[in-house]
Amino acid sequence: MADPLHQFQIQKYVDLPDATLPVVGYVDFAITNSHVAMTIAFFAVVLFLQAVTSGAKVVPGRFQAAGETLFGMIDGMTESIIGHDGKKYFPFVFAIFTFILAMNMLGMFLSFTVTSQLAITATFGVIAFAVVVVIGFMKNGLGFFKLFWPTGAPLVMRPIVGLIEFFSFLLRPLTLTLRLFGNMLGGHVALKVFAGFVATAAVGAAGWLGLLIAPLAMGMTIGLTALEFLVAFLQAFVFAVLTCIYLNDVVNLDHAH
Repeated sequence: MADPLHQFQIQKYVDLPDATLPVVGYVDFAITNSHVAMTIAFFAVVLFLQAVTSGAKVVPGRFQAAGETLFGMIDGMTESIIGHDGKKYFPFVFAIFTFILAMNMLGMFLSFTVTSQLAITATFGVIAFAVVVVIGFMKNGLGFFKLFWPTGAPLVMRPIVGLIEFFSFLLRPLTLTLRLFGNMLGGHVALKVFAGFVATAAVGAAGWLGLLIAPLAMGMTIGLTALEFLVAFLQAFVFAVLTCIYLNDVVNLDHAH
């Protein structure tokens, strides 16, 4: 059976000259399978949105209907979670949702899944966290720190609860990172394992036992594949929902929404 972790290895397609950058340090420049997959996902999103918006009709076709569904879903989500100001942050949430969704879905057809790489999911987690912090200070100034002073708690408990809230806030990029990474990694490993059972039984390596294993493994593979498509969508959606929740915390800091 093939190594189920082999599909997550970074492979260089074009090796470029290395360089040492200020602050960052040594950087190994190369075009890898990760770069190629992300580039394909980016152009897939651009082409999809182009197909959706070009020649829009009163009675939408399939692409337009799909695009309007995604647009309306994220638009409704930002407004319901953040409130009226949610319109301002819709472009960011929609962009991060569609890009993660494209990478997740593309990983179901390629031999490499970008979002199964911790560095990639960490980048998205840090970007979302940084946007929340920047908006928090821009909108509230130093009042941003009121986020860690729970007025609903008894006065004697506020420093303790505030400290817990502060560390919980710092862990947000980590939870965003690990949730997306873990679900995509685990699902693809399970698919690879059950697909390996099917391949082993097909070549007769399992002997007569393969006649019993093959149908069960094939059924599990089909079921897991369908589930993984659902997970690919849900993880992008959950990432967008959590981003909206974190934005709501700083946008509506002075009043509950």
